[in-house]
Amino acid sequence: MVDLEFDGGLAVLTIDRPHARNAISLETMGQLETALDEAADARTLVIRGAGDRAFVSGGDLKELSALRTLAEASAMAQRMRDICDRLANFPAPVVAALNGHAFGGGAEFAVAADIRVAADDIKIAFNQVELEIMPAWGGAERLAALVGKGRALLLAGTGNALDAAEAQRMGLIDVLLPRSSFDDGWRSIATKLARHPANEIKRVIRGVSADEAIASFARLWVADAHWQAADKVMNRTATPRPAAGGAT
Repeated sequence: MVDLEFDGGLAVLTIDRPHARNAISLETMGQLETALDEAADARTLVIRGAGDRAFVSGGDLKELSALRTLAEASAMAQRMRDICDRLANFPAPVVAALNGHAFGGGAEFAVAADIRVAADDIKIAFNQVELEIMPAWGGAERLAALVGKGRALLLAGTGNALDAAEAQRMGLIDVLLPRSSFDDGWRSIATKLARHPANEIKRVIRGVSADEAIASFARLWVADAHWQAADKVMNRTATPRPAAGGAT
């Protein structure tokens, strides 16, 4: 099942299928589509798996093995690619909280997010080649954008798994956290993103004209939230400090 939790402007989407290591079935795809509809106004979206063993272990082979024709395979791949595209194009920041290993389609799901925060004991692998197939959910292209074409071909072509530290060095993971503080850590990062105008920053980073970037800044400048924050800073700066030695 797919759970969706709201905490102010933060939406947390959790794939909770412990019997299948959070693998994605056709039913899961439908639940993901519904959850993304419901989370459309979130200021930050987190995607994660339940538990601490698997983020997403890929597609659910036991269920998807029923798909045997070209048309069925194409339709399944297109549907899940559309879901990953929705994550990549989500207007607010999307954080993948890698609570466990991300293999195959799970790695594709992870790289559809803007930011990947991982526990320091996880592994990630684009290992579809072990099944004599390839990434089909947009992951190959997104992987190349993150690590370069040569490394992407090496990783997806061999299926070799990376530990968390290696993945961070390559640029696949943005933040590594100790397992003991992982849940508090990703939630703190996501909550801060949800409180700030990160959606506008994301839009500019993805590519807009200089005029559009300036217009975004100007809208934020004249907004009440900016002046409330500025007043706090100016008042803090203006507060006189005690004299040396504590004299008043």
